[in-house]
Formats: sequence, structure tokens, C-alpha cells
Amino acid sequence: MISWIKGELVSSWQANNKFYILINCQGLGYEIQTLESVIDNINKNKIPEDEITLWLKHIKKEDSDTLFGFILKDQRDFFIQILNIKGIGSQIGMSLLNKFSLVQITNAIISNDKKSISSVQGIGGKMTERIILELKSKLITKQIEKESFDKNSFLEENRDLNSIFEDIDLTLQTLNYSKKEIKNLIPKLINDIKNKKYSTLEKDTISFEYILKEAMKYLDRQ
Repeated sequence: MISWIKGELVSSWQANNKFYILINCQGLGYEIQTLESVIDNINKNKIPEDEITLWLKHIKKEDSDTLFGFILKDQRDFFIQILNIKGIGSQIGMSLLNKFSLVQITNAIISNDKKSISSVQGIGGKMTERIILELKSKLITKQIEKESFDKNSFLEENRDLNSIFEDIDLTLQTLNYSKKEIKNLIPKLINDIKNKKYSTLEKDTISFEYILKEAMKYLDRQ
């Protein structure tokens, strides 16, 4: 099984709304169907032509043998997930990833945004419902796992904040908020800090009292 490839760009082209590149890897030429964004980034010199790395999905059929390539592993993994849904082929998956970023697709599925998903050529109402039904719970689980990982990594690097958030967790429990509510809330508060929502404040101002107040604002809106 071929998982990824690293090589030199030989050429790129478009045919029937499909995008292709030819990569030279150790003297062999690999023709790969890819996303429009990959070719755009190559043209804008955001991806070096002499050292392109793509995550691959190899699809072998009786009458064809096709490699699909993606810059991000998460894109490739989503592509594989979408192919596992009955009635959905590779070109539907590529069309989704060509029209929307992975974040946009994930948000659309989680929020039941049927209008956005069905706006992709080839995806009708029934297929939209099938995509949401099959992928929503999986994407929510993955999102929670990622937020948890990001939270832990950030707090490990900021020990003072880690201590504050431990106290926040305990305080919210004493106020009878559920562990699930707290687990979902903490990453949002940390994300606010990481996105510099508090950049105008002095470091000392990001105190237990301040973060608890922000936590209560979130909880009051639920």
C-alpha cells in the first residue's frame, strides 16, 4: 500500500474539472489526481516544485488504476471516510474537497448544513442526509479528541494557566455543572486565550476570577 509520495513536479493539468500532477519519484513518473488548491499553491510557489509531498489513496478497479493525492493527511483520511459511504465515489469526495476546506466540510456536517453539502455537483438530498448520518458522530468524536490534545499541549507549556484551569474545573463541579459540560467548555476558554482574545490584558489579569467569569458567560448561553 502506498501511503505518501515525495518527488519533483514534472507537469500539471486540468481535464473535465479534474486536476492532475505528474511527479518524478526516483526515476518513475506518478500521475496523481489532486485538488485544485494543490496546483494553485504550486503556481504561487507555496509548494516547492522540486520536493512535493502528498498523502495518497490508491484506488484499483478492473478498468482503472488511480492515485489521489492530498497535502494534508486529514484530507486523505476524510476522503477515505467518504468513500466508505455506500453510493459515493471518488469524484464526489474530490468535488467536496475542491469546493470546501476540510474545516468547512466538518462544520457543515456537524451543524446539519444540508444546503452547503448539497450545493456540490452530484450530491442530492438523499446523499446529503447519508453523508451527515454516516460521518457526524465520527467527526464530533475526532473534534473532541483534537481539542483535548490541543488543550493538554497548551497547558503543559503554560503551567500557571494549568493550575488555574484545574481550579476552574473543580469550582464548576461544585456548582453542579456536569463533567461533560466542563469538558466541552475548557477547550473553548483555552482557544480564546490562544487566539489572543486577552491580548490587550496584562498577563497577571488572566486570573482565576477572570477566567471563571468568562466560563459563566459561556454556560449562561447554553
